[in-house]
Amino acid sequence: MSVVFPELVRYSALRDKMETTMLKTLYRNLGDDYADFSIGVFQIKPSFAEKIREKARSLPGWRLNILFKKSSSYKNVREFRGAIIADLEDPESEFNYIIAFFKICEKYFPIEFPDEEAKIRFLATAYNSGFWKTKEEIEKMSKNEQCKILQYKTIQHRELFIC
Repeated sequence: MSVVFPELVRYSALRDKMETTMLKTLYRNLGDDYADFSIGVFQIKPSFAEKIREKARSLPGWRLNILFKKSSSYKNVREFRGAIIADLEDPESEFNYIIAFFKICEKYFPIEFPDEEAKIRFLATAYNSGFWKTKEEIEKMSKNEQCKILQYKTIQHRELFIC
């Protein structure tokens, strides 16, 4: 096994690269109905990124209007989708989507949380199940058996919750 292990790793990496390339092509050409896959450091799906771009335009006085161009400013929908893929493959650009996600949640869910855990649970649920859902839907999902905290870790004195 030790002898062939490096080849197995390369095969997996090659297979993953081929699958990702195929998914990107399907998304670019046919949209998220055909390929909506997690990509990048934060594992953002293109459909999530599209919704972030749409909602971010309503945030007053923030630079996201410059970062996230309207879909109509591209030559065609393929170019627009290609820009989203490029953003999600670039950690700095992808981080802008995360910032926008928090800004959108601040605007649409001005909630006073009882504690930090409740806030993290709500935002993690919104991130994983859809920030475009209603507050009630997100709260219900965060309490749902399927969205109990699956993992709890303390890293450098910080508690991380992953739904």
